[in-house]
Amino acid sequence: MSNIKIGVITASDRASKGIYDDISGMAIQDTMKAYLKSDFEIVYRCVPDEQEVLESTMKVLCDTEGCCLVVTTGGTGPAPRDVTPEATEAVCQKMLPGFGELMRQVSLQYVPTAILSRQSAGIRGKSLIINLPGKPKSIRECLDAVFPAVPYCIDLIEGPYLECHEEVISVFRPKQR
Repeated sequence: MSNIKIGVITASDRASKGIYDDISGMAIQDTMKAYLKSDFEIVYRCVPDEQEVLESTMKVLCDTEGCCLVVTTGGTGPAPRDVTPEATEAVCQKMLPGFGELMRQVSLQYVPTAILSRQSAGIRGKSLIINLPGKPKSIRECLDAVFPAVPYCIDLIEGPYLECHEEVISVFRPKQR
């Protein structure tokens, strides 16, 4: 069993009730498997679009499960029940607005409605939380854009060293002095 844990949270009223399959959560898991050379374990949760539930799930994955990275999907739009960014902000000590800025910039190359998305990211203790949109195609586009900075961010917050398949995703770490 690996000491590297990655949390995946799907925020969806319907998927959490089993009304449809959680293809977005699976898309994140598949992308992590493609990117990471390091052995890791996925800690997966599918929860309704409720801020309190999202907050408590994020806290458990970060604080109890010890996930160095928690990636969410869903709940980032303008609809009344879209509360994932609010939950993320409530549990994080530091927000990292550059993640959301880059994800929206990339998504705008494909759809004009990307300006409606409220993806964000933040730090809780030694965990990085990243909020992604709900569509599998958008998930991969956004992760391809931001993931090159993720392993170094996790280094900076004293998390585990993540090795990636460089032929799949090229990550950046500054040269050691």
